[in-house]
Amino acid sequence: MLEIVVETENRERRVRVSAEELAGLVRRIGADGDRFLVLQRVPDLPDVFAQVWHEAGGDYTLEHRDGAADRHFEARVDGPEAVIAVLAGWAARADGWGAGVDWSPLDLGPVGEVPPLDLAEDERAELEARVREVLVGGYASRAELAELAEEHLVTEDRRPVSREQARVLADRLWLERVEEQAAWQGETDPERLTRAFAALEGTGITARENFTCCRGCGQGEIGAEGGPDARGFVYFHAQCTDSAAAGHGLTLLYGGFDGSAGTTAAIGREVVAAVEAVGLPVEWNGDPSRAITVTPLDWRRRLVG
Repeated sequence: MLEIVVETENRERRVRVSAEELAGLVRRIGADGDRFLVLQRVPDLPDVFAQVWHEAGGDYTLEHRDGAADRHFEARVDGPEAVIAVLAGWAARADGWGAGVDWSPLDLGPVGEVPPLDLAEDERAELEARVREVLVGGYASRAELAELAEEHLVTEDRRPVSREQARVLADRLWLERVEEQAAWQGETDPERLTRAFAALEGTGITARENFTCCRGCGQGEIGAEGGPDARGFVYFHAQCTDSAAAGHGLTLLYGGFDGSAGTTAAIGREVVAAVEAVGLPVEWNGDPSRAITVTPLDWRRRLVG
Protein backbone atom coordinates (compact mmCIF):
# COMPACT_ATOMS: atom_id res chain seq x y z
CA MET A 1 0.00 0.00 0.00
CA LEU A 2 1.13 3.54 -0.74
CA GLU A 3 1.60 5.74 2.33
CA ILE A 4 -0.71 8.47 1.09
CA VAL A 5 -4.22 9.85 1.53
CA VAL A 6 -6.18 10.57 -1.66
CA GLU A 7 -9.09 13.01 -1.63
CA THR A 8 -11.45 13.55 -4.55
CA GLU A 9 -13.73 16.37 -5.63
CA ASN A 10 -16.77 14.28 -4.68
CA ARG A 11 -15.46 14.02 -1.08
CA GLU A 12 -14.08 10.50 -1.13
CA ARG A 13 -11.13 10.05 1.21
CA ARG A 14 -8.98 6.96 0.84
CA VAL A 15 -6.14 6.18 3.22
CA ARG A 16 -3.20 4.01 2.11
CA VAL A 17 -4.37 3.02 -1.34
CA SER A 18 -2.68 0.49 -3.59
CA ALA A 19 -0.97 1.50 -6.83
CA GLU A 20 -3.86 -0.16 -8.69
CA GLU A 21 -6.45 1.86 -6.76
CA LEU A 22 -4.56 5.08 -7.46
CA ALA A 23 -4.42 4.24 -11.17
CA GLY A 24 -8.17 3.57 -11.21
CA LEU A 25 -8.89 6.94 -9.59
CA VAL A 26 -6.72 8.77 -12.14
CA ARG A 27 -8.45 7.04 -15.05
CA ARG A 28 -11.85 7.82 -13.53
CA ILE A 29 -11.64 11.59 -13.11
CA GLY A 30 -13.01 13.99 -15.70
CA ALA A 31 -16.75 14.20 -15.15
CA ASP A 32 -18.48 17.13 -13.46
CA GLY A 33 -18.04 16.86 -9.70
CA ASP A 34 -15.18 14.37 -10.08
CA ARG A 35 -12.39 16.28 -11.77
CA PHE A 36 -9.44 16.22 -9.38
CA LEU A 37 -7.40 14.22 -6.91
CA VAL A 38 -5.27 15.60 -4.07
CA LEU A 39 -2.54 13.39 -2.59
CA GLN A 40 -0.88 13.96 0.77
CA ARG A 41 1.80 12.00 2.58
CA VAL A 42 1.11 9.81 5.61
CA PRO A 43 1.75 11.49 7.95
CA ASP A 44 0.67 14.72 6.31
CA LEU A 45 3.42 17.32 6.01
CA PRO A 46 2.79 21.07 5.72
CA ASP A 47 2.98 22.36 2.14
CA VAL A 48 3.80 18.93 0.71
CA PHE A 49 1.27 17.48 -1.73
CA ALA A 50 0.58 16.45 -5.31
CA GLN A 51 -2.62 16.91 -7.26
CA VAL A 52 -4.15 16.44 -10.69
CA TRP A 53 -7.05 18.16 -12.47
CA HIS A 54 -8.78 16.79 -15.56
CA GLU A 55 -11.94 17.59 -17.50
CA ALA A 56 -13.19 15.11 -20.08
CA GLY A 57 -11.66 15.82 -23.49
CA GLY A 58 -8.80 17.93 -22.12
CA ASP A 59 -5.25 17.51 -20.87
CA TYR A 60 -4.31 16.64 -17.30
CA THR A 61 -2.86 19.40 -15.12
CA LEU A 62 -0.37 18.07 -12.58
CA GLU A 63 0.93 20.03 -9.60
CA HIS A 64 3.25 19.27 -6.73
CA ARG A 65 4.51 21.34 -3.83
CA ASP A 66 7.61 20.56 -1.84
CA GLY A 67 7.48 22.51 1.39
CA ALA A 68 7.11 26.15 0.38
CA ALA A 69 5.42 28.48 -2.09
CA ASP A 70 8.60 28.80 -4.17
CA ARG A 71 8.68 25.00 -4.52
CA HIS A 72 5.30 24.70 -6.26
CA PHE A 73 5.36 23.30 -9.81
CA GLU A 74 2.90 22.58 -12.61
CA ALA A 75 2.91 20.44 -15.74
CA ARG A 76 0.50 19.56 -18.54
CA VAL A 77 0.17 15.90 -19.52
CA ASP A 78 -1.93 14.54 -22.38
CA GLY A 79 -2.93 11.14 -21.01
CA PRO A 80 -3.67 9.27 -17.79
CA GLU A 81 -0.82 6.75 -17.97
CA ALA A 82 1.87 9.42 -17.63
CA VAL A 83 -0.08 10.93 -14.73
CA ILE A 84 -0.30 7.55 -13.04
CA ALA A 85 3.45 7.03 -13.37
CA VAL A 86 4.24 10.43 -11.86
CA LEU A 87 1.79 10.18 -8.96
CA ALA A 88 2.73 6.58 -8.13
CA GLY A 89 6.40 7.57 -8.12
CA TRP A 90 5.68 10.58 -5.92
CA ALA A 91 3.65 8.43 -3.53
CA ALA A 92 6.41 5.81 -3.31
CA ARG A 93 9.13 8.50 -2.95
CA ALA A 94 10.91 6.90 -5.89
CA ASP A 95 14.11 8.48 -7.20
CA GLY A 96 13.47 10.53 -10.32
CA TRP A 97 9.68 10.25 -9.99
CA GLY A 98 9.13 13.55 -11.84
CA ALA A 99 11.45 12.88 -14.75
CA GLY A 100 9.97 12.98 -18.22
CA VAL A 101 7.46 15.70 -17.34
CA ASP A 102 8.06 19.35 -18.20
CA TRP A 103 7.58 21.09 -14.85
CA SER A 104 7.25 24.87 -14.57
CA PRO A 105 7.27 26.97 -11.39
CA LEU A 106 3.78 28.11 -10.42
CA ASP A 107 3.70 31.67 -9.06
CA LEU A 108 0.86 32.04 -6.58
CA GLY A 109 1.83 35.55 -5.53
CA PRO A 110 3.54 36.89 -2.41
CA VAL A 111 3.18 35.09 0.90
CA GLY A 112 2.44 37.43 3.80
CA GLU A 113 4.24 37.13 7.11
CA VAL A 114 2.24 35.78 10.02
CA PRO A 115 2.61 37.92 13.15
CA PRO A 116 3.59 36.13 16.37
CA LEU A 117 0.91 35.27 18.87
CA ASP A 118 0.15 38.05 21.34
CA LEU A 119 -0.86 35.94 24.33
CA ALA A 120 -0.13 35.92 28.03
CA GLU A 121 2.03 32.98 29.08
CA ASP A 122 -0.82 31.21 30.84
CA GLU A 123 -3.03 31.51 27.75
CA ARG A 124 -0.27 30.28 25.49
CA ALA A 125 0.37 27.32 27.77
CA GLU A 126 -3.35 26.47 27.93
CA LEU A 127 -3.71 26.68 24.15
CA GLU A 128 -0.66 24.52 23.41
CA ALA A 129 -1.68 21.98 26.04
CA ARG A 130 -5.13 21.56 24.48
CA VAL A 131 -3.77 21.24 20.94
CA ARG A 132 -1.19 18.70 22.11
CA GLU A 133 -3.88 16.71 23.92
CA VAL A 134 -5.88 16.31 20.72
CA LEU A 135 -2.70 15.78 18.70
CA VAL A 136 -1.59 12.90 20.92
CA GLY A 137 -5.03 11.36 20.53
CA GLY A 138 -3.97 10.86 16.92
CA TYR A 139 -7.26 11.26 15.03
CA ALA A 140 -7.24 14.97 14.14
CA SER A 141 -5.99 16.33 10.85
CA ARG A 142 -3.74 19.36 10.57
CA ALA A 143 -6.78 21.40 9.45
CA GLU A 144 -8.80 20.27 12.47
CA LEU A 145 -5.97 21.14 14.84
CA ALA A 146 -5.67 24.59 13.28
CA GLU A 147 -9.42 25.13 13.73
CA LEU A 148 -9.13 24.07 17.37
CA ALA A 149 -6.21 26.45 17.92
CA GLU A 150 -8.16 29.32 16.36
CA GLU A 151 -11.32 28.76 18.39
CA HIS A 152 -10.06 27.56 21.79
CA LEU A 153 -9.53 30.99 23.39
CA VAL A 154 -12.41 32.79 21.67
CA THR A 155 -14.79 34.73 23.89
CA GLU A 156 -17.81 36.86 23.07
CA ASP A 157 -15.67 39.96 22.56
CA ARG A 158 -12.22 38.56 21.79
CA ARG A 159 -10.63 36.39 19.10
CA PRO A 160 -6.92 36.39 20.00
CA VAL A 161 -5.65 33.82 17.46
CA SER A 162 -6.03 34.43 13.74
CA ARG A 163 -6.54 31.62 11.25
CA GLU A 164 -2.98 32.03 9.97
CA GLN A 165 -1.50 32.07 13.49
CA ALA A 166 -3.51 28.97 14.36
CA ARG A 167 -2.19 27.16 11.30
CA VAL A 168 1.42 28.03 12.15
CA LEU A 169 0.97 26.83 15.74
CA ALA A 170 -0.78 23.61 14.72
CA ASP A 171 1.85 22.82 12.09
CA ARG A 172 4.70 23.38 14.54
CA LEU A 173 3.22 21.01 17.11
CA TRP A 174 2.27 18.53 14.37
CA LEU A 175 5.86 18.36 13.11
CA GLU A 176 7.13 17.85 16.65
CA ARG A 177 4.86 14.82 16.95
CA VAL A 178 5.89 13.51 13.51
CA GLU A 179 9.53 13.66 14.61
CA GLU A 180 8.68 11.92 17.88
CA GLN A 181 6.79 9.07 16.21
CA ALA A 182 9.64 8.45 13.76
CA ALA A 183 11.43 6.66 16.61
CA TRP A 184 8.54 4.26 17.30
CA GLN A 185 9.19 0.67 16.34
CA GLY A 186 6.65 -1.97 15.37
CA GLU A 187 2.91 -2.12 15.93
CA THR A 188 1.53 0.19 18.60
CA ASP A 189 -1.39 -0.44 20.95
CA PRO A 190 -3.81 1.79 18.99
CA GLU A 191 -2.88 -0.11 15.83
CA ARG A 192 -3.66 -3.37 17.61
CA LEU A 193 -7.00 -1.91 18.61
CA THR A 194 -7.71 -0.97 15.00
CA ARG A 195 -7.05 -4.60 14.01
CA ALA A 196 -9.51 -5.78 16.66
CA PHE A 197 -12.16 -3.34 15.46
CA ALA A 198 -11.68 -4.44 11.84
CA ALA A 199 -12.15 -8.06 12.91
CA LEU A 200 -15.34 -7.18 14.79
CA GLU A 201 -16.67 -5.25 11.82
CA GLY A 202 -16.22 -8.37 9.74
CA THR A 203 -18.46 -10.36 12.11
CA GLY A 204 -21.41 -7.98 12.00
CA ILE A 205 -20.49 -5.70 14.90
CA THR A 206 -20.35 -2.03 13.95
CA ALA A 207 -17.00 -0.80 15.35
CA ARG A 208 -16.04 2.88 15.38
CA GLU A 209 -12.98 4.65 16.78
CA ASN A 210 -13.11 8.18 18.20
CA PHE A 211 -16.80 8.29 17.30
CA THR A 212 -18.66 11.52 18.19
CA CYS A 213 -17.87 13.89 21.05
CA CYS A 214 -19.52 12.06 23.95
CA ARG A 215 -21.57 9.06 25.04
CA GLY A 216 -24.92 10.75 24.52
CA CYS A 217 -24.13 11.59 20.91
CA GLY A 218 -22.53 8.18 20.36
CA GLN A 219 -25.56 6.26 21.61
CA GLY A 220 -27.82 8.44 19.50
CA GLU A 221 -25.83 8.07 16.27
CA ILE A 222 -24.27 4.59 16.30
CA GLY A 223 -27.42 2.93 14.99
CA ALA A 224 -27.15 4.80 11.69
CA GLU A 225 -23.58 3.52 11.21
CA GLY A 226 -24.38 -0.16 10.96
CA GLY A 227 -25.37 -2.10 7.90
CA PRO A 228 -28.67 -3.98 7.62
CA ASP A 229 -27.10 -7.17 9.03
CA ALA A 230 -25.31 -5.53 11.98
CA ARG A 231 -26.01 -7.34 15.26
CA GLY A 232 -24.51 -4.83 17.63
CA PHE A 233 -21.87 -2.15 18.10
CA VAL A 234 -18.75 -1.06 19.93
CA TYR A 235 -17.20 2.39 19.93
CA PHE A 236 -15.29 4.95 21.95
CA HIS A 237 -15.86 8.69 21.76
CA ALA A 238 -13.48 11.67 21.75
CA GLN A 239 -13.49 12.02 25.54
CA CYS A 240 -12.46 8.37 25.81
CA THR A 241 -9.63 9.10 23.37
CA ASP A 242 -8.44 12.02 25.50
CA SER A 243 -8.44 9.76 28.57
CA ALA A 244 -6.47 7.04 26.79
CA ALA A 245 -3.95 9.57 25.48
CA ALA A 246 -3.50 10.85 29.04
CA GLY A 247 -2.62 7.33 30.22
CA HIS A 248 -5.90 6.37 31.91
CA GLY A 249 -6.92 3.46 29.69
CA LEU A 250 -9.67 3.34 27.09
CA THR A 251 -13.39 2.87 27.73
CA LEU A 252 -15.30 0.85 25.13
CA LEU A 253 -19.07 1.28 24.86
CA TYR A 254 -21.02 -1.57 23.29
CA GLY A 255 -24.46 -3.04 22.89
CA GLY A 256 -26.89 -5.04 20.79
CA PHE A 257 -29.16 -3.34 18.30
CA ASP A 258 -32.15 -5.26 19.65
CA GLY A 259 -31.69 -3.54 23.01
CA SER A 260 -31.73 -6.73 25.07
CA ALA A 261 -29.37 -7.37 27.98
CA GLY A 262 -28.62 -10.83 26.60
CA THR A 263 -27.49 -9.54 23.21
CA THR A 264 -25.50 -6.74 24.83
CA ALA A 265 -23.67 -9.24 27.05
CA ALA A 266 -22.95 -11.46 24.04
CA ILE A 267 -21.56 -8.48 22.09
CA GLY A 268 -19.44 -7.58 25.12
CA ARG A 269 -17.93 -11.06 25.19
CA GLU A 270 -17.10 -10.87 21.50
CA VAL A 271 -15.48 -7.46 21.95
CA VAL A 272 -13.37 -8.71 24.86
CA ALA A 273 -12.27 -11.76 22.86
CA ALA A 274 -11.30 -9.65 19.82
CA VAL A 275 -9.32 -7.15 21.89
CA GLU A 276 -7.52 -9.88 23.82
CA ALA A 277 -6.76 -11.68 20.55
CA VAL A 278 -4.57 -8.76 19.43
CA GLY A 279 -2.66 -8.80 22.72
CA LEU A 280 -4.35 -5.99 24.64
CA PRO A 281 -5.43 -6.36 28.30
CA VAL A 282 -9.13 -5.95 29.13
CA GLU A 283 -11.07 -5.32 32.33
CA TRP A 284 -14.75 -6.33 32.33
CA ASN A 285 -16.85 -8.30 34.80
CA GLY A 286 -19.39 -9.59 32.29
CA ASP A 287 -22.11 -7.18 33.40
CA PRO A 288 -23.84 -5.76 30.27
CA SER A 289 -24.46 -2.49 32.11
CA ARG A 290 -20.72 -1.94 32.65
CA ALA A 291 -18.29 -0.56 30.08
CA ILE A 292 -15.24 -2.49 28.93
CA THR A 293 -11.88 -0.95 29.79
CA VAL A 294 -8.67 -1.56 27.84
CA THR A 295 -5.89 -0.98 30.36
CA PRO A 296 -2.96 -0.58 30.74
CA LEU A 297 -2.57 0.95 27.33
CA ASP A 298 0.41 2.69 25.71
CA TRP A 299 -1.39 5.21 23.52
CA ARG A 300 0.93 5.97 20.61
CA ARG A 301 -1.29 6.47 17.58
CA ARG A 302 0.60 7.37 14.44
CA LEU A 303 -0.65 10.50 12.69
CA VAL A 304 -2.30 10.43 9.29
CA GLY A 305 -3.61 13.93 8.65
